[in-house]
Amino acid sequence: MNNNFTNTPHLLVVDDNTVHMIALSNALMDTGEYQVTAVSSPHEALKLLQQQNFDLVLTDLRMPEMDGIDFLRRAHEFDSGIVGIVMTGHGAIDTAIEAMKAGALDYVLKPFKLSTIMPVLKRGLEVRQLRTEVAQLQSRVREHVVELEVANQELEAFSYTVSHDLRAPLRVISGMSTVLVQSYAPQMSGEAQQLVSKISVSANHMSQLIDHLLEFASLSRQPIARRQVDVAAIVLEVLDMLYQSNINDKIKVIIGDLPIASADPMLLRQVYSNLLANAFKFTRWRKDAQVEIGFQNEGAENIYFVRDNGAGFDMSQAGELFKVFHRLHNKAQFEGTGVGLAFVHRIVQRHGGRIWADAAVNQGATFYFTLGS
Repeated sequence: MNNNFTNTPHLLVVDDNTVHMIALSNALMDTGEYQVTAVSSPHEALKLLQQQNFDLVLTDLRMPEMDGIDFLRRAHEFDSGIVGIVMTGHGAIDTAIEAMKAGALDYVLKPFKLSTIMPVLKRGLEVRQLRTEVAQLQSRVREHVVELEVANQELEAFSYTVSHDLRAPLRVISGMSTVLVQSYAPQMSGEAQQLVSKISVSANHMSQLIDHLLEFASLSRQPIARRQVDVAAIVLEVLDMLYQSNINDKIKVIIGDLPIASADPMLLRQVYSNLLANAFKFTRWRKDAQVEIGFQNEGAENIYFVRDNGAGFDMSQAGELFKVFHRLHNKAQFEGTGVGLAFVHRIVQRHGGRIWADAAVNQGATFYFTLGS
């Protein structure tokens, strides 16, 4: 395949009429725009196609060895991107059209003028270049697919290592801490008991980080199962779950109109679970705590949001919001592992949507997201 269109395009002319073949070849070469190879035998032409790169093939439609339609079909077996143009007489236009259905780009009528055939060749070269670019793009896509498969295998191996190799020492630390407290607490000073308690808490926190890391890693491999989803019903389910978890039920919750969305219901539930859990967590110190769940339409874009009047954050740090394990608040004030918003960001991205926030310190935060189409 000739991929360099800065060089002179190479044409292969196939015509059993030697006089016509030589005349056409000389005329095309005299223009200085083409390099031409001409043969009178379709079988010889097929051998050349296996040995050389050509951009265009001009073939006679009716030849004794093999007609132009069969020749083009076999030519595409050697080079699927090559462009074929059929040459035919007035009495075979219907057959020429059949040739186009079989893969020819166009046809020209004999006898023809150079001014007639040159525009056809130009269009053929444009199609050839387009096919070449498409083939290159497909090749890059295949390479990226292979790279993604390798990356997924590495991620699987990493997940296995995290799950087994890191959990084992954590289980030992937690188990030994429990044994120390249960068996030796009376013999331990108050300071020693506090130290053991901190070890246990830290081990449990590390276990949660591992769990969240594995969940985050698996999210990239989880297929998206879109369907029409009742967003309001999902929000009510999440709120019910939060209230059952003994989260402050004094928070005023306002639910606006929430239209049906095209989304994966399980993943959308995770989005609202994380956003609402955060809204409840960061408003619990306020006497007039309020959380609003709503929707707004901007042009053709449907935007869902969760708004609270809690701790908020400095917008200068907004770029750090959706990074894994990144926290904007002191862990002593607000618990968490810093994975929730990264989860939300990944889910929204996988739906083809986007997410952003607006906030101010001690004045609350609003998280907006879309779900693509």
